[in-house]
Amino acid sequence: MPATRTRFGVILFAVTLGIITYIDRVCISKAAPLIQADLHFTKEQMGYIFSAFTLAYALFEIPGGWLGDKMGPRRVLMRVVTWWSIFTAATGYAWNYTTMLVCRFLFGAGEAGAFPNITKMFTIWLPQKERGMAQGITWLCARWGGAFTPLLVLWVLQFVKWQHAFVIFGALGIIWSVVFYLWFRDNPKDHPSVNAAELALLDDASKNLDSHATIPWGKFLSSPTVLLLWLYYFCISYVWYFYVTWLPTYMTEALHLDPNQKMTAILGGLPLFLGGIGCFAGGWLANKLTDRAGGLGRARRWVGVLGMLGAGGLLVASSMLGNPVLAMIAMGVSGFFNDLSMPCSWGACMDVGGKAAGSLSGSMNMMGNLGGALGPVVAPYLLNHFDHNWSVPLWVAAGTYLISAACWLFIDPVTPIEAD
Repeated sequence: MPATRTRFGVILFAVTLGIITYIDRVCISKAAPLIQADLHFTKEQMGYIFSAFTLAYALFEIPGGWLGDKMGPRRVLMRVVTWWSIFTAATGYAWNYTTMLVCRFLFGAGEAGAFPNITKMFTIWLPQKERGMAQGITWLCARWGGAFTPLLVLWVLQFVKWQHAFVIFGALGIIWSVVFYLWFRDNPKDHPSVNAAELALLDDASKNLDSHATIPWGKFLSSPTVLLLWLYYFCISYVWYFYVTWLPTYMTEALHLDPNQKMTAILGGLPLFLGGIGCFAGGWLANKLTDRAGGLGRARRWVGVLGMLGAGGLLVASSMLGNPVLAMIAMGVSGFFNDLSMPCSWGACMDVGGKAAGSLSGSMNMMGNLGGALGPVVAPYLLNHFDHNWSVPLWVAAGTYLISAACWLFIDPVTPIEAD
């Protein structure tokens, strides 16, 4: 009897959740001008509001991943998705700076558990050869969710106020959490749709079923690969959060594009749209280069270095182009190269982490989002210090890509920490 394909349903749930996470986190950047006008926020205050989400997202990554390792992703995801969906909706009811900060911080605390637990699901439900591609597909769809969010928000705002738009987006997560909890099982053996042939395919994943109640900090801190993954992800997230926070403002003030035009929304979505393609291409390219490179580890390393150098070079080119459309296309292709390395890094968390994959991916994402929390706050200060020259934040961001490229030269993305 041929193997069932129930594991592909796990990928489908991961994909839809990835889309929801990005809709919920990106929608505020498009609504930011309306929020600033209604609640009288300054740029600096809006920067701290952006960073409140990112800071909480960073701080709760490790607890979210650890809970997945200990309790299993089924119960954890149902709880955290419901939590952040409530505070997505609550964003629309914030009435001043303090309440907005609180809502965005608590929203970020919930979203922090999403991708570590998706990673944990994949280590249990997918054989090793399918994990990198599954991460690529998930991140592609997540990025595309963010890419189309500006258009989605623009369309929703034709019918409702920005306050009600957040309520609508929050409802998506509530629906997902209910359906997921009813369908998913932490152990594939417990799912009624999985047959013996499919269980045989998942035999190499069975070692990751056991709960991992403690975070192996000693092994994390003594592993050069883990430390370099943390630094790499800190740097690229510092850059990436520009796209979901200040990009609409940059397009208006530096490129003089009309924020109410559909073309502006399309151009603003390019870094995430092309980044999504980069996520898929990175997983595909690493698999394609495995034999030629002499192993999956070296192939991932090649893809990582290529992605970081391409992203940095194109970001500098974007800042020097006088034509706003060409500048945004260059920035979009930079987003493609940025995300080329994504499936390689998350694949590394699964292979290096093993039973602790949730904790390792959570720690990497925590370090990344500490960088992401720094970016939205640094940008206004750079602008104030350098006469509102928007090129300066882009040049600083390009410099962080060089650091990330250097990290990938020395990362071993396949050897488990248990074997180090």
